[in-house]
Amino acid sequence: MLESVWLIPLLPLAGAIALGLFGRQWRQRVVSALGVGSVGLTFAAALGVAYEFFQQDPGSFPRVQRYFHWIAAGDFAVPLTFYVDQLSILMVLVVTGVGFLIHLYSIGYMAQEGGYYRFFTYLNLFMFFMLLLVLAGNYLVLFVGWEGVGLCSYLLIGFYFLRDSASAAGKKAFLVNRIGDFGFTLALLLLFATFGTLDFAQIFQGVGDRPTETFNQVGVLTGISLLLLCGAVGKSAQVPLYVWLPDAMEGPTPVSALIHAATMVAAGVYMVARFHVLFSAAPVALAVVATIGCITAFYAATIGLVQTDIKRVLAYSTVSQLGYMFLGLGVGAFAAGIFHLVTHAFFKALLFLAAGSVIHALHGAQDIRTMGGLRKKIPATYWTFLFGTLAIVGFPGFSGFFSKDEILWQTFVSPYGSKVLWFIGVFAGGLTSFYMFRLLLLTFHGDSRYTPVVAERVHESPRVMTRPLMALALLSLAGGWIGIPAALGGKNYLEHFLAPVFATSRMRMGTAGVPHTPTEELELMALAVGLALAGFGAAYWMYLRRPTLANELAQTFHGPYQLLLNKYYVDELYQKYIVRPLDWLADRILWQAVDVEVIDGAVNGLGFQARAAGDWLRRWQSGNTRSYAAWVVLGALLLVTVLVWVMR
Repeated sequence: MLESVWLIPLLPLAGAIALGLFGRQWRQRVVSALGVGSVGLTFAAALGVAYEFFQQDPGSFPRVQRYFHWIAAGDFAVPLTFYVDQLSILMVLVVTGVGFLIHLYSIGYMAQEGGYYRFFTYLNLFMFFMLLLVLAGNYLVLFVGWEGVGLCSYLLIGFYFLRDSASAAGKKAFLVNRIGDFGFTLALLLLFATFGTLDFAQIFQGVGDRPTETFNQVGVLTGISLLLLCGAVGKSAQVPLYVWLPDAMEGPTPVSALIHAATMVAAGVYMVARFHVLFSAAPVALAVVATIGCITAFYAATIGLVQTDIKRVLAYSTVSQLGYMFLGLGVGAFAAGIFHLVTHAFFKALLFLAAGSVIHALHGAQDIRTMGGLRKKIPATYWTFLFGTLAIVGFPGFSGFFSKDEILWQTFVSPYGSKVLWFIGVFAGGLTSFYMFRLLLLTFHGDSRYTPVVAERVHESPRVMTRPLMALALLSLAGGWIGIPAALGGKNYLEHFLAPVFATSRMRMGTAGVPHTPTEELELMALAVGLALAGFGAAYWMYLRRPTLANELAQTFHGPYQLLLNKYYVDELYQKYIVRPLDWLADRILWQAVDVEVIDGAVNGLGFQARAAGDWLRRWQSGNTRSYAAWVVLGALLLVTVLVWVMR
C-alpha cells in the first residue's frame, strides 16, 4: 500500500477534472457523490497507507517514493517524489479526514447555491494541491502544491464573484501571499545554489554536515530559513501578512473551515516543521519564528475581543492559534507545534461549520448582536459549538488543553524560549477564553435579538450538516488524548510517534534548559486554566449578568475600543502607505511614462518615421516621363563624373 501512496493526491485530482469538464451537465446528486466520494476514497486510501505504515519498523522511514522524471535539463533533473514518514502520514490523515467531513457538510450548506459543481471542483482541486504539498519529496514539487493552494484559495474565497467584496477578498489573499511567496522562491534558488539539489534528503544531509550558525555568525542557512519563513508568514497569516485571512470570510463557510482548519493556513506551519533541520541550524531564524508567533497570538486575540461578525471572530482566533503554533516551532518544540496543528484542525473546523449552521438557521445573518437565545432552537449546533469553544480555550480534558499547554510548557523550559514569551502566550490564552465565551453567550444565550419573522423560520440544520459537527465535536474532545503529558500520567504518544522525524534537530539543539519538575508543570498548567476561567467569568458577567456593561466600557474607553474595532487601522495604513503609492507608481511612472511615452512612443515613432519616409519617396514617383528622363540624364552625368574622377 505504501507504493500506492500516489493514489492519495490522484483521487481528488480526478474528481476535480471530472467535475470541471462534465459537472455542469450532471444532476446535483451526481456532483455530490463524485465530489464527496473522491475525498472519501482518498481518506480510505490514507487509512490504508497508515495501517501499513504502523506494521513496519519506524526506523525504516523516511522512504522516498520515486515515480518519474518530471523536469530534466542537462545535469539537472527533478523527479516526482513523495516523502513518506511519520509527519507526512499524520498530515495526510488530518487533511483527508477533516476535508472529508467538510465536503460532506457542504452537501447541505451549498444545496441552494448556484455554481454547485464549480464549488466541488475547486474544493477537490484544493485537496489535491494540499496533499501534493504534504507528500512532496523535493522543494520543486512542494512549490507546486504551495502555489496551487494559493490559487485555489483565490478561487474559493472569490466564489461569489458577483459580489465586489468577495472578488476583492480573493484578490487580496492572492496578492498578499505573493509577497511571502517571493521570499519562498528566493529560498529555493538559494538552496539550489548552496547544495546543488532540491531533494529533501540530500539537502538535510548537507545541512547536517554544516556547523550550527550562532547569533554572532549568521550565514547562508539563516538566510535560507528567513526566506522560507517569509512564505510561511504569508500562508499561515502571521504578522504582518495576516490581513488576507479575515477578509477570506467572504467565501462560503465550508471554504472558511477548510482554509482555516486543515489546509492552507496549516501549510506554513507544516513547512517550518518539515524543514526543521534548516531552522535548528539557524537559531536566529528560530528566534524570529518564536517572536512573530508570540506577537501574532496576542495581537489577533486583542482584535477578537470586540468583533461582531461570527465568522470574523473565528478568523482572528485562527490567526491567534497559528501564532501559538509558530511559538512552539520557534522554541524548538516542533512536535508540540504539530500537535496543536492537529487539534486546531478538529476544533476550528467544528467552530466554523457550527457557525455556518447558525448562519443557515438565521438565513444569512452573521452579526452576533442580532442573535441570542438560540440554545434551545438549534441544540445540536449549540452543543457542538460548546465543545469547540471548550477545546480552543484549553478547558481540561479537551484537545486544545493538551496541545496548548505543551507549547506553553516548552516555551517556559526550552533554552530557545523565555518567560516573557510564556507570559504573553498565557495572557493571550485568557483573552481567547473571553472572546470565545463572549461569542458563545451572545449567539446562544440570553434574550433573542432577531426579528419575529426570523424567529418563526429558525430551524436546525439537516443531518448531513449536523453529523459532521458531531464527529468533529468528538475529535475536539478526545483528539488531544494522544498527547497527554507525563505530568498528568500520560505518555504523550504523539511526541514519541514524531520523535524519529525531529531526532536530528534534538541532537543539534540539545535538551538543556530551565530546570523543572512535574509539579512546576502542573502549577503553570493550573495558572493557564485559571486565566481561562477568568476569561469565562468576565464574559459571563458582561454579557449575561450585566448586559449593559459592555456598552458602558466601550463608551468609557472609546479610543481603545475603536482601535480594536477597526483592527488597529492596519488595512488603512497599508492602503495609504503601500497600496496607493504603488498605484501611483504603476499609473504615473510605469504606465504613463514608461509604457506610453517610452515604449509606445518608440514603436509609434518608428511607424511615423517610416510613413514620413514613404511619403517623401512617393513624391518622386510622379508619373511624368520628362521628369524621369531628366533624372536619368542627371544620374548618368553624376556616374560619368565619378568615373572620370576615379580614373584620373
